[in-house]
Amino acid sequence: MTLRAAYDNQLRPEIPDPVPAGVTVERDGPLVRIFGLDAGGFLTYRDLGGLTGDALDELIARQVELFRQRGESVEWKLNGHDEPADLADRLRAAGFVAQERETVVIGPVAPLAAALPVAPEGVRLREVTSRSDLERIAAMEEEVWQEDRSHLVWGLAKEIDADPHSITVVVAEADETVVSAGWVRFPANTGFGTLWGGSTLPQWRRKGIYRALVTYRARLADQRGRTLLQVDASEDSRPILQRLGLVPVTTTTPYVYTP
Repeated sequence: MTLRAAYDNQLRPEIPDPVPAGVTVERDGPLVRIFGLDAGGFLTYRDLGGLTGDALDELIARQVELFRQRGESVEWKLNGHDEPADLADRLRAAGFVAQERETVVIGPVAPLAAALPVAPEGVRLREVTSRSDLERIAAMEEEVWQEDRSHLVWGLAKEIDADPHSITVVVAEADETVVSAGWVRFPANTGFGTLWGGSTLPQWRRKGIYRALVTYRARLADQRGRTLLQVDASEDSRPILQRLGLVPVTTTTPYVYTP
């Protein structure tokens, strides 16, 4: 099985398991709709079951109308190898707007787990679960991105409450300041650990913190018997991850509809 096939078969659609309290999962044909886990809705699928033309346009239009009525934004997660080839054009025609494209990279856990995570002097890595620590992570991300990230607090808290073994959140701290943070999810019935987060305060970049967080989480994945790591990598993190042995298998672009 190729790495991309493993990604499609094991990680798509991206449905939280177990489903946290307050989160709703619905199906509309091949599409899965998720409410209540993030700042807006989320649309995910393994594939679209061969839908094309008018039938596909009707599926897209139903999502637009539903979220228009809710007054809520929604993300359609489009992968670079999704079919049909004109899916992105159809999303744009329906009012979805493309966000920054990321690269899906996958690699073996074992080589990374064999290394010790080395943070720079004065920085420690720590696993966290408390709401106050999640709020500190959101504050760090707000400083990095200059936008509201409060959804991270209740979104991560919901996942931890639903099953603390399904996700581990790790912060990098200098004194009392969170300078970076990332989390690893352990999707049920897969061989994967999936890495998320990784934002780092500007003054703390290029010091090896992101790499240390990756290595730390790889060791957690190894302890769970996971053999592969997967990341939706930004252009900043992709080169680091490729140097660590992960390889590109496809791209992913969030298409967002905002009423």
